Amino acid sequence: MDIRGLVIYRNLKHQTLFEQMAGFMGMSEEKESTDSFACAGQLIELAAKYGFEGNLWHCFLALCLADNENAYTTACEVKGPAGGTLDLLAKEDFAIFKALFDFDLSSLAPSSLWSLLADYRPALQESRVFNRRIKDRIVELAKALEQASDLEGFQQTMVEFYRGYGAGTFGLNKAFRILEKEAGGLTVIDPIVNVEHIYFKDIVGYELQKHKLIENTEAFVNGKEANNVLLFGDAGTGKSSSVKAVLNEYYSRGLRMIEVYKHQFKDLSDVLEQIKDRNYKFIIYMDDLSFEDYELEYKYLKAILEGGLGKRPDNVLIYATSNRRHLIREKFSDKRELDDDLHNNDTVQEKLSLAARFGVTIYYGSPDKRQFQSIVKALAKRHQLDIPEEELLLEANKWELSHGGLSGRTASQFITHLLGCDFT
Repeated sequence: MDIRGLVIYRNLKHQTLFEQMAGFMGMSEEKESTDSFACAGQLIELAAKYGFEGNLWHCFLALCLADNENAYTTACEVKGPAGGTLDLLAKEDFAIFKALFDFDLSSLAPSSLWSLLADYRPALQESRVFNRRIKDRIVELAKALEQASDLEGFQQTMVEFYRGYGAGTFGLNKAFRILEKEAGGLTVIDPIVNVEHIYFKDIVGYELQKHKLIENTEAFVNGKEANNVLLFGDAGTGKSSSVKAVLNEYYSRGLRMIEVYKHQFKDLSDVLEQIKDRNYKFIIYMDDLSFEDYELEYKYLKAILEGGLGKRPDNVLIYATSNRRHLIREKFSDKRELDDDLHNNDTVQEKLSLAARFGVTIYYGSPDKRQFQSIVKALAKRHQLDIPEEELLLEANKWELSHGGLSGRTASQFITHLLGCDFT
């Protein structure tokens, strides 16, 4: 077996180390120039970076297979076996990978070093690249591939992994941001490693709002028609938390989220081009969206939402949050300007047309006193705060008077304050 026979799994993320290790094992022409200590050092660095444990060589190979986007992996993601010639070509590649898996790491020199790496115990720190769940999936994949008795079982294990979790960057991560592209290059879609774990059950109240959001998202994830969504209303009422909950609730069903800021709207077409043919559902998330009179970026957004010649991909929706119902700043002085406008209705429609392109609008209003207290009590119970209710509500009232008024955010900050004071 020789890794030069790979057809589909080429240009791996850690291609140089892959070739060096294969050469050290006699499966590549890199053998003469390979430094076993340098290879071991790189595997250890990757283990610290990704949080791997057990057989580091197997974890490395599993990472190479899971993190590679190619014609086969993208065909298998979410939907299962690719079928046709792709399956046959992938099987040939998997034969090479299985040979690499079956190699006895402890047979390498020096054997004492490689025996340690074949049964590696990690440091206490967490992965710096993946969250714990993703790291565990890579480690579990490595163990499953190690235990595959034949080539068919090896390939079936990979197909099940791609169908369950996807492939490459979009498969291993749930949330992304876009980075400024270099001249002439594509916009970079960069993973966000640490996503806040908020679920709908964590958001106290706002049941009607959550229901509307869930209903629209369910339709989208199930491949039915769904609308772009605008969540608007008072500050600190759970708009952003609700969108984060959407991501966490539906990630396992193939939903991914890309955060975009208004100065990046000009890159949206490039982003859509990169994600339109993937077997995931993508939500473009715009937090705290609003525009001043002099800001014209909203024109890019209008074209993406509806109205441009290009059709928005079926696997993409836009969810935005804002404190403004119509997104664009409106002033009393606008009335005087309209009186001097020959076609004042056209001017009004220009300002309203952006918000009108969101098919679902959901209002989040500030809670009243009783609702605020209910939120405080629910959060205190969740965090097991041992403090009498009367004292809890008295302190909560004092806190909200000097910390932003009645809102879910104020209640959460108050509970955080109590936790910091060891009221447990």
